[in-house]
Amino acid sequence: MATSVEEINKMEEGECRSSTGSGFCGSNQTVQMIQKIIAEVVGTYILIFAGCASVILHKQNKDINFTGVALVWGSAVLVMIYSVGHISGAHFNPTVTVTFAIFRQFPIKQVPLYIIAQFVGSFLASGSLYLLYEPDENAYFGTTPAGSHVQSLVVEIITTFLLLFVASAVATDNRAIGELAGIALGTTIMVDVFIAGPISGASMNPARSIGPAVIMHVYKGLWIYVVGPFVGALVGGFCYNLIRFTDKPLREISKSASFLKRTKSVAG
Repeated sequence: MATSVEEINKMEEGECRSSTGSGFCGSNQTVQMIQKIIAEVVGTYILIFAGCASVILHKQNKDINFTGVALVWGSAVLVMIYSVGHISGAHFNPTVTVTFAIFRQFPIKQVPLYIIAQFVGSFLASGSLYLLYEPDENAYFGTTPAGSHVQSLVVEIITTFLLLFVASAVATDNRAIGELAGIALGTTIMVDVFIAGPISGASMNPARSIGPAVIMHVYKGLWIYVVGPFVGALVGGFCYNLIRFTDKPLREISKSASFLKRTKSVAG
């Protein structure tokens, strides 16, 4: 069936709808969704493989120190954002996906697919690391609390708060310099690893912690790396969306029944 000029124009403008009846637009959206999912799987795989490999090598005393571990994590995030950010948004983290969806910066119907893709990437990376490096318990590449559970929980909340505060700024606000998103987020991850690594392992990502835990059957304090990142992410996203309207009084921001809808319209 021939495609009308109007349909093609809508596709180019991102306005394609499967309800047009031709099936062409729906097919295109399906292909784009598959591309996004593949990008999230590959991006999460490379991020966790590279970062956790540096952790294994550090614990095995293979000429990489803690500074090197932080640099690898930050560099991996930077590289993958510039590699697939234009395809999937480069989330690689369920807390990022959920937070963006809650504040209407991401389609909520795509959230389950993104989260599944992120966990698939994490499990594949963790399995690859286990087979290639054969780590023992002393070289566990997941995250476990070094101190008390409360201490690690608070650190995870703070570091994920910082991550989502920065991510909300560079990825959802048109006033920010979007081209620098990779540098900003890579540097943020590096800072977070430096300050949280010795205490909690600096997860900030449930997929990053659950993948290694399942592969190596180490579940000590695993709940911390689910609760902490989600709490920190939601607070970080909320705080940035609160200060996004710096040119309006607080009473004008809060008087609408749909604060999140107002956020979406101003950011867009």
